[in-house]
This record gives sequence, structure tokens and C-alpha cells, in this order.
Amino acid sequence: MPVPRPLRERCREFLGIEGEIRYIFPAMTYGGGAGFVFVVTDEQIAVISTGTLSASKLTSVWGTYPRGTRIGPVETGNGASFEFAGAFFEVDDEYVPVVNAADTEIFARDSLPRDPLPDL
Repeated sequence: MPVPRPLRERCREFLGIEGEIRYIFPAMTYGGGAGFVFVVTDEQIAVISTGTLSASKLTSVWGTYPRGTRIGPVETGNGASFEFAGAFFEVDDEYVPVVNAADTEIFARDSLPRDPLPDL
């Protein structure tokens, strides 16, 4: 399920982003607890804390990282999880392709499908 447009817009406003958000996905600390939203732009990866009570109430910027920072790999099995910036996160299975696409765009660009209409 895509991240709802209102949450995307709140993240844009919260971070003061004027450019495009390339990828966005929710996550939580491994084992439950605090929620986060990962926002990937052309320049950075911003991790916003949403606290434990609401997955859509943005509370603070947990950290910002250069776009060249790898998010995954995502381990699957007993749920999908990954380590990022020294912390462990869980993500719903439906967002695993989003994490993989964000990493592939930077680290394995040649493996992405060709744009069928590059002149548009």
C-alpha cells in the first residue's frame, strides 16, 4: 500500500523539502515500539520519528544521511528487518520492494529496467 498523500505532504512540509520525494516508507524499531518514516530524496535520506502512539504524527528528525547511504539489505523470514545507522528496524513486507528500489537506484543502477519512453 502506498504511503497516503497527506502523510507524504506532512513529511515534505516537516522537512522543508521542495524537490521530489523519490521513496517513502514507514518502519518501526525492531521488536515493536517507536515508529519512523524514511523519506528518500535525490540529496538525502531523512528518518523522521513518529513516536509510539501515532504512525502519522511526525515528532522529530531522528537523522539525515547522504543519499549514497545504503538502507538495506532487508532480511526476510520472521518479518522484514534491516539495520540502518546502527539501529534495527522492521518494515511491512509490502515496503520491502521500496527499500530495495531505493538502494538499487544508487548501488545497482544498471540493473534497473530501461525507461520505455526516455524522451518524455
